[in-house]
Amino acid sequence: MAKIIYIEHQGAEHEIDVAPGRSVMQGAVDNGVLGILAECGGACSCGTCHVYIDPAWVDKVGAKNVAEAGMLEDVCAAKPNSRLSCQIIVTDELDGLIVRMPEKQI
Repeated sequence: MAKIIYIEHQGAEHEIDVAPGRSVMQGAVDNGVLGILAECGGACSCGTCHVYIDPAWVDKVGAKNVAEAGMLEDVCAAKPNSRLSCQIIVTDELDGLIVRMPEKQI
């Protein structure tokens, strides 16, 4: 298990153990974390699982694919460290990953 730290826009933190092979989005949805809507269920087609990756982790989560980069063009308040949490697959190396939710998803 990898501990993922989800920080809601208002500051509430959730430390959740997520099994390798699951997405960061699935970890949030399975545990009722507010701020990740995941309307498409992880198909990289809605952008409602947008998160900001903590700067220390940006290089460790892997690169955006073309579909994700396209979806991120349409999210609210995109930043260079924006990612879709459905596209980040948890590995043991991501133990301690910190993600922050934007103020709104759409």
